[in-house]
Amino acid sequence: MRSPETRAGYAFISPWILGFVFFTAGPVLATLVLSMTEYDVLSPPNWIGLDNYRDAMANPDTESALKNTAIYALMYVPLSVASGLALALLLQRAGRATGLMRTLMYLPVMTPPVATAILFLLLLNGQNGLINDVLGSVGLPTPYWTSDADWIKPGIVILSLWSIGSVTIILYAALQEVPQALSEAAWVDGAGWLRRFWHVTLPMISPALLFVTVINTIASMQLFTEAYTMYFGTVTTNPPDEALFYVIYLFEEAFRFLHMGYASALAWMLFLVILAITMAQLWVSRRLVFYRSE
Repeated sequence: MRSPETRAGYAFISPWILGFVFFTAGPVLATLVLSMTEYDVLSPPNWIGLDNYRDAMANPDTESALKNTAIYALMYVPLSVASGLALALLLQRAGRATGLMRTLMYLPVMTPPVATAILFLLLLNGQNGLINDVLGSVGLPTPYWTSDADWIKPGIVILSLWSIGSVTIILYAALQEVPQALSEAAWVDGAGWLRRFWHVTLPMISPALLFVTVINTIASMQLFTEAYTMYFGTVTTNPPDEALFYVIYLFEEAFRFLHMGYASALAWMLFLVILAITMAQLWVSRRLVFYRSE
C-alpha cells in the first residue's frame, strides 16, 4: 500500500469493490441467515434453524423441479457443446467470410431472452408453427411442443440452442490455437480426417471443451427466463408440471408466496448441487483434459 501505483489501482477499482460488498456478497450472506428463518418480508424473521432445508427435501415439488432441471441439463449440455463444435469446425472453412459468419453466429446471443421465448412460442406452435411445418413437409412427426408433456423439455432445448454462438466462438478460438504441424505430421503418417480430429484436435481443445461444459452446466441448472416467459409469464392459469424448473420454483416461493426464508434455503441447496456437479466435472477432467504445458 506504500506504492502510489497500488493505491491508485485500489482507488480505481473501489467502486466495483463497494458494489460487490454491498450488492452481491452482503445479500448472499444475508440469504444464508434468512434460510434459517421464517420470513415473509412483511414481518420480522423468525428463527427456525434447519426446518426450511428439511421441508424442502421432503417437498415433492422440490424433487420434481430438480428432476426437470436435471433432465433439461442432460439434454442441453451435450447438444450445445456438440453443435457449437460443429459450427466452429464449419467456421474454420469459411475463408474470407469468417468475420461475417462469426458475427451472424453470435447475433442470436444478443437477442433478449424474453423476445426469444415469445418468438419460439410462435415457432413451436403445434398447429401452425414454422418448425412443425418444416417437419411435416418431410414426413416427420409434428408434436405439440408447448403442451405435450413429453415434448416440453425438448422444445425448450431447441429454444436454448438458438444462443450457442458464444460456445461456437470459444471453440473456434481454441481450434485456431491447434498447431498445424501436429495435424500435418499425423496426415503424413497416414491418419485420415477423423483420426486426426480424434487424436490431435480434440485433445488440444479439451481445456476449452471443459470450460464450455462447466459453464453450460451451471447455466442450464439456473434456467429461468425463457421457460418462465413461455409457461408462467403468460395468461396460462395452470402451467404444466414439466415446465417447473428449479429456479422458477424458487422464484414462485419467494415472490408469489413470499416464503423468503424457504426460497433462500432452496437457493443454497441449488448452490451446493451446482458446486458438487462442478467439482465432479473437474475431478473427471483430470484424466480427460490435456494441457499443453504438460
